[in-house]
Amino acid sequence: MKRLLPMAFATLLLSLPAAAQHTEKQIQEDIKRHRAMAAAHEAAAKCLEAGRGEKVCQAELQTACKGLAIGKYCGMRHAH
Repeated sequence: MKRLLPMAFATLLLSLPAAAQHTEKQIQEDIKRHRAMAAAHEAAAKCLEAGRGEKVCQAELQTACKGLAIGKYCGMRHAH
């Protein structure tokens, strides 16, 4: 019994890399999602450069990122 638990744990660890692999379709979807997030962040930067205000630009970013990333900051948050 003492050997069974470490062997089971080792088997689980060895199977993780295979389980973490993404299909080509998933990779392509991730690429599209990252490009969409990048475009949304670029638009937010331009909004701020135009002097439209942080609240307005943040609201537009949240709208553009809806469904793309986890959280209300479109997969990215920084300190203020």
